[in-house]
Amino acid sequence: MEISKTTIGIAAGVAGTLFLGYCIYFDHKRRKDPDFKKKLRERRKAKKAASAASGGPRSTMPNMADHEEVQRFFLQEIQMGEALISSGDIENGVEHLANAVIVCGQPAQLLQVLQQTLPSQVFTMLINRMRQYGNQSADSDRAKLQDMNDDLE
Repeated sequence: MEISKTTIGIAAGVAGTLFLGYCIYFDHKRRKDPDFKKKLRERRKAKKAASAASGGPRSTMPNMADHEEVQRFFLQEIQMGEALISSGDIENGVEHLANAVIVCGQPAQLLQVLQQTLPSQVFTMLINRMRQYGNQSADSDRAKLQDMNDDLE
């Protein structure tokens, strides 16, 4: 029994149409589900809570040799920090502002401006976050030195 090319073409067309119909049906069902957005928000919150519990992902620091990349990162972090703080997410906003201070060429002046513009509680959180970052980097530097010493011995 030989199958003609037209039969194969028709079968492929029917299979493609059925697959497309299947995709459209489930997409429609998903969009019309009243609990879909609620479940999606819950999943995002759970994922965010899990990442916050594990120390939270800090923004990827830019290549400090690339001045334009540092500027872009700085502006992005300032904007994100301000937006998050104004929307009520103080902790994440402070984290973004701390990232901006870290890469800033003149951190003392930026901190003075932030001290004048931020509420005192938020500014205190920012200073504490900066201390945490300093301690974390010092701990990682000590660990690297210890590893080097162990390698040399």
